[in-house]
Amino acid sequence: MTETSRKVPYTTNNAGVPVESDEHSLTVGPDGAMLLQDHYVIEKMAQFNRERVPERVVHAKGAGAYGFFEVTEDVSQYTKASLFQPGQRTDMLARFSTVAGEQGSPDTWRDPRGFALKFYTELGNYDMVGNNTPIFFIRDATKFSDFIHSQKRHPATGLRNNEMQWDFWTLSPESAHMVTWLMGDRGIPKSYRYMNGYSSHTYMWLNAGGEKFWVKYHFKTDQGVDFLTQAEADELAGTDADVHRRDLHRAIESGDAPSWSLKVQIMPFDDAPDYRFNPFDLTKVWPHGDYPLIDVGRMTLNRNPEDYFVHIEQAAFEPSNLVPGIGPSPDKMLLGRLFSYPDTHRYRIGPNYAQLPPNRPHSAVNSYAKDGPMRYVPSNASMPYAPNSFGGPAADVAHYGKTAGWYSEGEMVHAAYTLHAEDDDWGQAGTQVREVLDDAARERLVSNVAGHLKQGVTRPILDRAFEYWRNIDQDIGDRIAKKVNGGL
Repeated sequence: MTETSRKVPYTTNNAGVPVESDEHSLTVGPDGAMLLQDHYVIEKMAQFNRERVPERVVHAKGAGAYGFFEVTEDVSQYTKASLFQPGQRTDMLARFSTVAGEQGSPDTWRDPRGFALKFYTELGNYDMVGNNTPIFFIRDATKFSDFIHSQKRHPATGLRNNEMQWDFWTLSPESAHMVTWLMGDRGIPKSYRYMNGYSSHTYMWLNAGGEKFWVKYHFKTDQGVDFLTQAEADELAGTDADVHRRDLHRAIESGDAPSWSLKVQIMPFDDAPDYRFNPFDLTKVWPHGDYPLIDVGRMTLNRNPEDYFVHIEQAAFEPSNLVPGIGPSPDKMLLGRLFSYPDTHRYRIGPNYAQLPPNRPHSAVNSYAKDGPMRYVPSNASMPYAPNSFGGPAADVAHYGKTAGWYSEGEMVHAAYTLHAEDDDWGQAGTQVREVLDDAARERLVSNVAGHLKQGVTRPILDRAFEYWRNIDQDIGDRIAKKVNGGL
């Protein structure tokens, strides 16, 4: 077959009109002045100028893939949510990410990792927006923007600044548990395939009989948890900044589909008010001795996106996407995120972001939403308002049955935030150091923290950092102080 006889598609403009040249603009005269009538060149340049959408303020750098979730156990006594019924298989999308770094930042910075999941259920999308840690730095949404600002770049220098981080952390003792995680081995996972994922937040499950339960999700990696040392991570940051994105894509492309086993902790609804600490506090875990893990099913990622920008950069996850059988809890951070996540999508990719391919439900959409930029699927409503007399969609009370809301309890939110017997900021972090970590892991923790503090953290913040760690564990704090102050 000759070069000229090959069957290749011809270039078109965005309206499908054939293009005369891929290489030369339309010019005239001895000076070769380009003509304004060459609309294709103008289209190409104008489109190029608009290729980027604003990157996410947090979780900007990430990777993702499609797959499925399959229920292997029966948890229908706790929830009527369709995706958790016995034998159910649900298509899904996952996106993993770093929190603080920008789009071009290295995958191996010490940072929590986002673990966002979208399940395309028969009753709409269910999103779980979690992390690779079961806890977080703060417990109240009003501090979230302050926390993120402290982890980003210094306003004067444009550089990442450890002093800002430690200033915020040491003035926010509720961060102790999460900082202990971050500075430990799991602060830099080997790859996205070798980390667990957690809902972190507490949610509510409602069963078919109207009974309510509190639930936490644990996605345990079937590849085994593994991590990078600080030295390994620093080297990779300079040699392969996209190592985690590359690893996920290559594993799936080669047929080595990663998977995670979902387990949940279930707390009876009435246990919450009198539990020994606030069960909705995002800085706390529920001890497994109190609420053991219960097997549910397995998540498998087996399909890479055909276009990264379309399917991953434009993917929009939001904890407000809750299907019948699942509801929120009085967790103040979760309640703040119910607003902030969909709001950031409207800003970043437009008010009709739910019509984009990765966000489009696999079930019917009968919404009264209309118009706005980039809308291309019309509303199914005969009239754009409710109620109406022309056969428009009506609220579906049947799928919800008895109220799914904790708000029906009246004082639940207030009661959840009264003082519990073990409501302190240091206890669980100290337990992690003394009872979960071995000697080698404790030594790496000391080295990681000390190395971080040596990079630009000055007094009095440095002294507060030493006291911070002594509150977690006296010996660990003393060892960190000694190493920072020049000891071995």
